[in-house]
Amino acid sequence: MLAELPAAGLYARSREFERVVLALTDRVSDGFGDPAPDQWVLPWVIPAELLLTTDYVRSFPNLIGRVFSFAGDDAGHARLLASVEGGDDWAEELAPSDAALCSAGCHPLYPLYAGRRLEAPLRIDGVGHCFRNEPSAQPGRMRTFRQHEQVLVGTPEQAEQHRLDWLTRATDFFAALGLSIERVVANDPFFGRAGRMLSSGQRAQGLKEELVADIAGRPVAIASGNNHLDHFGRPFGITTADGEPAHSSCIGFGLERVTLALMSAHGPDVAGWPGEVRAALWP
Repeated sequence: MLAELPAAGLYARSREFERVVLALTDRVSDGFGDPAPDQWVLPWVIPAELLLTTDYVRSFPNLIGRVFSFAGDDAGHARLLASVEGGDDWAEELAPSDAALCSAGCHPLYPLYAGRRLEAPLRIDGVGHCFRNEPSAQPGRMRTFRQHEQVLVGTPEQAEQHRLDWLTRATDFFAALGLSIERVVANDPFFGRAGRMLSSGQRAQGLKEELVADIAGRPVAIASGNNHLDHFGRPFGITTADGEPAHSSCIGFGLERVTLALMSAHGPDVAGWPGEVRAALWP
């Protein structure tokens, strides 16, 4: 189902693995009978500036992937080729472009609604590829993976209710898939000393919860529900009807992780999975 490439955390997926991922995408986009009005498929690559607007550079600098490219002249090309032929680091001849790899599935969504004054909450479905530079030998911790996000932007009460409702929906869906789930309070891995304070505050306020399942004998978060407060509403100028910065929340499904959890629970032969599990995936 997975074949590791010659760099930690990078994998090729089989067509059967992909078939499960696509089925999960369809089920989440359906909203289990309550689909979001706005639905987007997001790009691998985002404007690098977005990493600043969302404060990702400050919070998670160790996870970032910036796109570099060659923008030199003939002399620079000659130096690059000489580096290649000499076995040196040819990347020194590359320069940063205005693009970066997407690190969090919901981040490219907020610019689409920048400056919006909301008379009703925004409900948004977004799915796309992410990159995080954390090499690992564990298949459940890939460097490139897909997140499927269900986002609400609105009042503080609406954002929190969305998070709680979707955590319940996800738990019920995973139960129908025959997965044993533990729901735990969690925090994001903010970087550095200031990041440890942010993590502590996030956990103390109960802003993030994870749904944890077994993958190859290890407990791994396969979905998480996050309350962002006004972290995105404020910099993107999204306000509620009363002019206050909008709050947002999301639940993110790690599609490869859910697929791996299913294979850990039911085996790699999808055709041999229990009928009720297949029916929940392909209704």
